[in-house]
Amino acid sequence: MDLDALRHGDFSKLGEAVTDWEQMTKKLADLQKDAENNLKAKADKARWAGVNATVSREFISKTAAEFADAHTQADSITKILSDTRGELIGYRTQLNAAITRGAQQNLTVIDTGEGTFTVTGNTRPDWASDPSGKTGAADQKAAGDLRDEIQGILTKATQSDNSAAKVLRLLVDQATYGFADASYSDRDSAAKAVAAAEKLAKMAKNPADMSLDDIKNFNRTMETYSGDSLFAEQFATRLGAKGTLQFWTEMTSAHAGARGSELETLKSLQNNVSLTLATASFSDSEAMQDWKKNLIAERNTNFRATDSFSPIGALGSQVISSLMREGQYDTEFLDDYRKTLFKADKGAGDAGTHDLWVKGYDALDLVFGDGNGRDPLEGLFEGLSHNPEAATHAFESKSDLDHVLGTTVYTDRGEPLGHALEAAVTGVAAGDSTSPAPPHSAAQVAVMANIMNAVAQPGEGADLVGQGLGDSFGNMAAAYMPEISRAFAGPNATIFLTNSENPDGLETADVTRFLSAVSSNPEGRAGIIVGESMYTSGLLDAHLSDQSLFDGPRNDVLENIGRNAGIIEGIVGHSAADESVQAAVDGENDYNDALQKKGDFVKTWLATGLGYGSVSLFPGSQAAAGAAVGGFAGGVVGLAVDRFFEGQELEGVKDEALYESAQNLYAMRESVNQQTQWSVDDALDQHHIDIPKDAADNTVRVAVNEGWDDASEFLTNSKERLHG
Repeated sequence: MDLDALRHGDFSKLGEAVTDWEQMTKKLADLQKDAENNLKAKADKARWAGVNATVSREFISKTAAEFADAHTQADSITKILSDTRGELIGYRTQLNAAITRGAQQNLTVIDTGEGTFTVTGNTRPDWASDPSGKTGAADQKAAGDLRDEIQGILTKATQSDNSAAKVLRLLVDQATYGFADASYSDRDSAAKAVAAAEKLAKMAKNPADMSLDDIKNFNRTMETYSGDSLFAEQFATRLGAKGTLQFWTEMTSAHAGARGSELETLKSLQNNVSLTLATASFSDSEAMQDWKKNLIAERNTNFRATDSFSPIGALGSQVISSLMREGQYDTEFLDDYRKTLFKADKGAGDAGTHDLWVKGYDALDLVFGDGNGRDPLEGLFEGLSHNPEAATHAFESKSDLDHVLGTTVYTDRGEPLGHALEAAVTGVAAGDSTSPAPPHSAAQVAVMANIMNAVAQPGEGADLVGQGLGDSFGNMAAAYMPEISRAFAGPNATIFLTNSENPDGLETADVTRFLSAVSSNPEGRAGIIVGESMYTSGLLDAHLSDQSLFDGPRNDVLENIGRNAGIIEGIVGHSAADESVQAAVDGENDYNDALQKKGDFVKTWLATGLGYGSVSLFPGSQAAAGAAVGGFAGGVVGLAVDRFFEGQELEGVKDEALYESAQNLYAMRESVNQQTQWSVDDALDQHHIDIPKDAADNTVRVAVNEGWDDASEFLTNSKERLHG
């Protein structure tokens, strides 16, 4: 920065710009609030149909998000501009003060252009008469000190000006269309993020030179900035696509067999690198667009560590996928990468996937912790599990879905596939306990229907449950209790409240066989039973508190809900009884353990609204209003949860397996009957409804028993139809 530019600079224009941005930020804050509280909130509550269900709702949600990003970006720009203006004014004050002091010492400062200047002494007659020369020496020292002081001020001002320009350009470049969500409180914080990325990218180009202490420091910095848009984008693009893959190849090779604290450090590093690259993937800068395109292009490249003696390294796709296990990656990027992997995987056939990805890579270990990263679809599935939109896209093709399900017999990808399928059909990312579950879209229901159809197929269909998918299938069934209930009740069964875009999109026969197959797995069985119980309690709470939800007598409500509970748990009970003949003791212990684990997570399920009597299913009801304000604690659903986990576990192993299965079958029937009656009583008490409890309980009891008996018929009929 030129001396005169800072000394005489007019910062009023910059001040006006700051004022304009401050006003813009305030206006955008109002628009953001209005978009969230009015536009999006009303869209979420609306009962969309047809094209509006898939197009308008998504458009409104994205529009509301854009207003939020616009406010965030405007706020960051305002703060960076304001901070920079304040710094430059401060440096100008320091510069003028230094020049004034120099003048008092007879020193003149002159701007010589292009960032240079001189400091000269004003000649005085008495200097020449000083025979010692001390006066001249002192003057030279003063001139040098002043020169150094002014140079320091100009250097800092230049850094402030340049870094502000740099981060503002990077901030705007993050989004080709729309706005970036990067948030900074001042120029310095943004500049520090960029500087940190540059430092780490430089280190990552030479991983062999990194000691364990260097890696720890590297990891701490990455943990701090992994969610920072500018940091992530700069780290990825400065390292480059090929450099990113080579970095991780070198790191896993150098620390193969890590143990103890070293292993923990590297596991943490892998998580933070994954999170950072996920953040970077959302950048639309030209450099990042190239990075994503080049990364996918390297999928078949052989990456070897520099000190490796083997000609066989790791495929680019294996390295990429090993860094996808944490964080939410951009949907478009996941779509593009998934298409290339699915094409290769399908080309090998269901049974050939092991040979395609695993065989010949025996020494490969790209994951610190569980697994080894040889099968790139495992990492891809974990990546999809954190992005529900991309997960739904991945399984919309029945051909692709049937293929990946079929490969689970020959691979170890069943569990991560299950996580991805959960995200695909529920709209909730794995591990997300804060975001409410959106209404099931028509596309999601179609994927769920195809999953049920695959499991319902005679022969090997039911075997899918045992390939690491049982737990996820149970969770998915629980989330789809509204649609499952509609399948058993028939079309237009409006008693079974749902905000699904296609509430009647499941086939009864497939649902029956799916529930029966999943019931053979302890975790799956626990998920179904918990989901049914929560949905039933929520339904009763809503209907008994708000008669407008169903245009008919309350007795019809009690009968339909009770019968539905009996059917669903009856199918589970009959199926579980058949399984328990084979392994009575193990089955009981596994189920109790699985049920306890479901209990640990049921509050999370309730919070996200995955169909377990969630308030999102019952808009406008008194039950919804109460739950929205005070949570589920103390409500009908909360009481049902507490009672459920106190008394639902199977107890007592008998000598005779057949006798035990019969006893458990009756115990399950009594359990669902009692649970449903308790929920009725809780709702009557909480909402002060004047209905005789005994009569209501009796109606539910009869209905549950009828449904329980009907369950056996559903099982028989579905098998007969499928066998033809």
